[in-house]
Amino acid sequence: MAGAEGAQQQHHPCSICMEPMTPAAAHRGGAACAHAFCRACLSGHVRAKLESGGGGGGGAVVRCPDASCAAALDPELCRAALPPEVFERWCRALCESLFLGARRTYCPFPDCSEMMVADDGGEECVTQSECQGCRRLFCARCAVPWHAGVSCEEFARLGEGERAREDLLLVEAAREGNWKRCPRCRFYVEKSSGCLHITCRCGFEFCYGCCKPWALIHDGCPGA
Repeated sequence: MAGAEGAQQQHHPCSICMEPMTPAAAHRGGAACAHAFCRACLSGHVRAKLESGGGGGGGAVVRCPDASCAAALDPELCRAALPPEVFERWCRALCESLFLGARRTYCPFPDCSEMMVADDGGEECVTQSECQGCRRLFCARCAVPWHAGVSCEEFARLGEGERAREDLLLVEAAREGNWKRCPRCRFYVEKSSGCLHITCRCGFEFCYGCCKPWALIHDGCPGA
């Protein structure tokens, strides 16, 4: 009995630092290999591979550190030896590696930034999308919160200071009311009656039908 108990308590060396380990302190990293490591060595190996991207699959697949073994380590088997932030980083890298080659998109809301795979299966680009994390709507084409009532082409023409929700509502109202923008100052103008000759508050004269500078001879205007 004494011999059996002694065999059970036999110390085995870590496969990296070769320091003896008790069975309770030995961590196996992969189900396909029998190599065991101490907590510090296993944690350091995984962290180094994630930081260098040298584990294969973009750094997500971490191989057994023993030179004679090519088995992949299992995050769940290694979890007890890893700091929480290293384990979470490894899991994120593994998830992203599943979508290598796919076009990825991210939730544009700063407090979310959830990664998603863009659906390119159809002929038309998907625009209105719902974030799988925060459940808010966004435009996958423009990578911004959903611009309701405004097309992607209209949104692209807006300046950086014209993309707030209030500005988008104004753009929608302008389109529905057939308002035009002065080509010089970009101020919205609504014609209630009269001819197409418009003099903006900035002094610029233009045609309400085509928004070109006004000329005395203005034949063929689509708004005439």
